Amino acid sequence: MEKPRNPAPIRPDDPGADAAAAREKRALRAALLARRRALAPAEAAARSARVLERVRALPAWASARQVLAYMPVRGEVDVAPLVEELWARGVRVLLPRCRPGQPGVMDVACAPGLAVLRPGAHGIAEPDPDACPAEAAPAPDLVLVPGVGFDRRGLRLGFGGGFYDRFLAGLGRPGPLLLAPCYAFQLLEALPADPWDIPVDVIITEEETLWPRPPQRG
Repeated sequence: MEKPRNPAPIRPDDPGADAAAAREKRALRAALLARRRALAPAEAAARSARVLERVRALPAWASARQVLAYMPVRGEVDVAPLVEELWARGVRVLLPRCRPGQPGVMDVACAPGLAVLRPGAHGIAEPDPDACPAEAAPAPDLVLVPGVGFDRRGLRLGFGGGFYDRFLAGLGRPGPLLLAPCYAFQLLEALPADPWDIPVDVIITEEETLWPRPPQRG
């Protein structure tokens, strides 16, 4: 089997990075995560449902045949119903999996259903490596990109591990449509930027659908 591609040499938490920007990111991350944790379950479910309806309204969602998704944790917008809908439609669903022994590096694997998922290194459901080999050259039509926060330029604030920074850099541009589902309070005017940042194409909250980058697909 062909080995997965090597990760891009990105170090989001490099000690040489601008210290003030790093402190600002840590403070923003803590504040946004606290606000997300404070959502009552019923409110989170209602907000998530409105986000999902906006996702379903995109022509690119309806036409996708291979989607890199994620299983939500720690108060993220609940995209699990979307994943189940993709399976029901016969869409090929890719899910991320942390690469053992390589912090900040993830592979993706095709997961045909819930039965092949198991708890991963960070408590996130991942494709079982015994049943789901890593994709050597993943080529999704669309990527659901999780994040702690986003800004109106499409820049993303993650957990700081660099998993998605590395992976998205490896896909190249132009590539798949990068779609970020989030709550409205996670969408900020501007985030501190780093040279390796890859903006998402569309951000969908319960209140709006924002295209930071000119649409290149339906």
